[in-house]
Amino acid sequence: MNTLRKASFSEANTSIENMTLYNVDLGGGVLVQKQVSHPGWKWSENVKPIVGTDSCQKHHVGICVSGHLKLTNIDGSEIDVRAGDAYVFEPGHDAWVVGDEDFVAYEFDAHTAATYAKNET
Repeated sequence: MNTLRKASFSEANTSIENMTLYNVDLGGGVLVQKQVSHPGWKWSENVKPIVGTDSCQKHHVGICVSGHLKLTNIDGSEIDVRAGDAYVFEPGHDAWVVGDEDFVAYEFDAHTAATYAKNET
């Protein structure tokens, strides 16, 4: 395996209503995803029908580079994520874009990057 590797987020891998996903596989189990959620995107409206769960069951580890995302969890907690914020979201949440700017984030949990917005059943 090469000791120096890079990949580009130049081509989308998946598009669903109001969201575009870009995956890069850097080898060695390292998969990173760029998530671009457009204004109007909401997990419970755009992803829930695809995956069939009542809330997002993915574990997210990432960093936001632009935009604003609001999340609520089934435990009653809430959080706002904006540019420059690193985050961890445990399973059991809903999320939506706030405002008129794309929410752009990078996902570092390889399993989530590989399976996000896909029905695993």
